[in-house]
Amino acid sequence: MYFNAHTIFFATLSLATTLISAHGKVAAVAGDAGGNGTAIGIQGGIVPGPGKNKVTEVDTTVFGKTQIASNGLGKTQGQGQNKAAMVAATMDQSGATLPQVSDGGNITGTFHVVTTDGAGPVKAMIDPTATGQFADGVQANVVTDVPGNRGNIKPNGNVPRGLSYWALRARGLVKRASNVNMDFPINIAVPAGTTCSGTVAGQQNVCFMKIANSNNAGPFGGVIAFQMAGSGAATGNTTAAGRTAGATAGTAGTASTASTKGTKVAKGATAKRFVA
Repeated sequence: MYFNAHTIFFATLSLATTLISAHGKVAAVAGDAGGNGTAIGIQGGIVPGPGKNKVTEVDTTVFGKTQIASNGLGKTQGQGQNKAAMVAATMDQSGATLPQVSDGGNITGTFHVVTTDGAGPVKAMIDPTATGQFADGVQANVVTDVPGNRGNIKPNGNVPRGLSYWALRARGLVKRASNVNMDFPINIAVPAGTTCSGTVAGQQNVCFMKIANSNNAGPFGGVIAFQMAGSGAATGNTTAAGRTAGATAGTAGTASTASTKGTKVAKGATAKRFVA
């Protein structure tokens, strides 16, 4: 991507924004009442897990502002600006039924950390209109979070600690963005009483949920679509050819198979770049 997914000091921002970034994505989600999905912009298994950043980061969403309550669906390197209509493509990958959430229920899934500057913690915001108006939305509670320290994680899945580490990275003395290729479970509680009113990709009563970090120079994550169970529009759009119910998208596995320390998928390459 063309944004840095980690920075510590404000003085480094002008340099940080010139580096490619955004190394974590919402690979697969499910509702507690059924249905499957993935983030808008995810290209599925065609994107490799290990390898050079330019080929592993293409479907990671980068947002324009660090505040979780900010408008917009973000963009990816591979497909440009995300659009609500792209929900149809997520259903092609994940099945005809969007994630279904009971009243006071949960969204669970897999957050795929691509490289060492694409980890947690994350926040979640719900837009009941499914238009990207998250500034007017409702914040959801992240019950199971993605590990990380200010967006950083080590290639082995351990969380880096210590002021000296951050100081070295801020001064460009520690190389960044080594391939991690790990899956971490995520669990987000949808507030009781949530109602969805959006119409997207032939689906009615749809909400959007933005899941993102809050890095100063390009927060990353993704936007998913879901419905409240029993809303009268939980049958899915079965008109698009090629949709297979129950299929999951992305390079990640299911949340139920990922431990709290993640699952190492493959050993990846180390990018030869410096962090700002």
